Amino acid sequence: MKKYVAIGIIFFFLIVLLTGCARRGRPDGGPKDEDAPIMMLAKPVNLTTNFKEKEIKIYFDEYIKLKDLQKQLIISPPLKYAPVIKPLGTPSKYISIKILDTLKENTTYTFNFGQSVIDNTEGNILNNFKYVFSTGDIIDSLKVSGTIKDAFSNEVDKDITVMLYEVNDSFTDSIIYNEKPLYVGSTLDSTAWEITNIKSGKYLLLALKDASKNYKFNPKEDKIGFYKEYITIPTDSSYTISIFREELPFQLKRPSEAAKGHLLFGYEGVGDSLKVQPFSVSEKFESFTNFEKNKDTLNFWYKNAEKDSIQFYAINNQYRDTLTVKLRTKILDSLQIKSSVRGVLPLRDAFKLSGNIPIESIDTAKIDFIDKDSSAVAHSFSISKDKDEIVLDFVKKYDQKYSLVFFPEAITDFFGNVNDTLTYRFTTKRPTDYGNVYLTLQKVKSYPLIVQLITERGKLVEEVYAEHQQEYVFKNLVPDKYLIRVIYDNNKNRKWDTGNFLLRKQPEEVIYFNTVLEVRANWEMTETFMLE
Repeated sequence: MKKYVAIGIIFFFLIVLLTGCARRGRPDGGPKDEDAPIMMLAKPVNLTTNFKEKEIKIYFDEYIKLKDLQKQLIISPPLKYAPVIKPLGTPSKYISIKILDTLKENTTYTFNFGQSVIDNTEGNILNNFKYVFSTGDIIDSLKVSGTIKDAFSNEVDKDITVMLYEVNDSFTDSIIYNEKPLYVGSTLDSTAWEITNIKSGKYLLLALKDASKNYKFNPKEDKIGFYKEYITIPTDSSYTISIFREELPFQLKRPSEAAKGHLLFGYEGVGDSLKVQPFSVSEKFESFTNFEKNKDTLNFWYKNAEKDSIQFYAINNQYRDTLTVKLRTKILDSLQIKSSVRGVLPLRDAFKLSGNIPIESIDTAKIDFIDKDSSAVAHSFSISKDKDEIVLDFVKKYDQKYSLVFFPEAITDFFGNVNDTLTYRFTTKRPTDYGNVYLTLQKVKSYPLIVQLITERGKLVEEVYAEHQQEYVFKNLVPDKYLIRVIYDNNKNRKWDTGNFLLRKQPEEVIYFNTVLEVRANWEMTETFMLE
């Protein structure tokens, strides 16, 4: 019996010992792989000269995937026919590139994969992986680099394509509309760019926000930037390019009906002087036009049309056209009124009402405006030139509550529609609830200037047109973060003007103050802006 007990005890300890050993030897997966894939072999080898192959295979030390290849891959010079590249969506230990194009003689080609090559397990990125070859005897090795900025905005678009066109005997300015460049690069997610493996020569340096990804400039959808002079490579210079959207040549679009009595004349280009004049209409026919805010559209309002169509003369500077609009819609829009104020009326703002139909008249006898003590408030109303706003003028009192009531038929629009009862309640605050900014500019190159105070989101708060040195005072500002934008108004037309490639005209210079102004309540800020 003792013998069996002893054997049992020994057997138990053996099990415990083996279990402990098994636990100590249990794998935990090892350290996390943080290494990018490594190219092991390429056929033909990287930097091959006298290249004549139709397929390239690039082998790696582990399984890889291609991520966002369409966005990341830059082939320079661009190919007419896109190569077939694998793998797409499935892991592989190699990249296959099948070339479908006829390659140029004595040219260095670069396949820059950007950040598209990643390992299959952890997604580690092989940054800026390139495969380079030449169809000639040498690999071109020169390069050029620089940065991109937006000509007007403080924010810069991502994925800007930078291009070089060789300036030779066949070069013309129209080449950017019709042909692909000789060399290309990209900013991807930054503002910096670099083009490598370039041969020496003279070039046009161009940048596009290339919406169609076809390496050709389409003014209707692309932003453009260019260096004013041709550049010569080799160079040690770094180039900053400002991108902008060109103004399109004026073109009137096909008119459309928004509602009965309301036509829309959309257009491209500058339409500030656009006029549409009806003809062959009855004596009772009445009309009014205004421009849609923030849209390239002219509103044409009409009533008492006796025919099912209207003929127009359209005039805009040198533009002339005649057109006919068929009238099909039978339903008038109803009058809608919106207030510019929600709760609090800032001391620097006016109380405004906007209408979706031109405002024809206001009956002040049907309006009641009182303060928190139910005392009548002296006031007046005006209708804007475009008849789309009603502006209330009164002396604001601090820390006050107001009630404004428009009784029925107080407001009449172009068609004779009237309002139902409209009630607006709002308050004002004290001056100590706001902040003030005092700004001085130094190292100004020339006048006039347009000095703008904007929010971080780009909304214009106040604008000052300056023709000489002065202090800029922005008072009663709602506590928030603000930016200062300065525009050199070279042509003195009181607005920012964009550029034009064919005219070799750069946009008017815009400079942002590099400090965000954090305005606080009951606080004054004094700032000096060096325009360098």
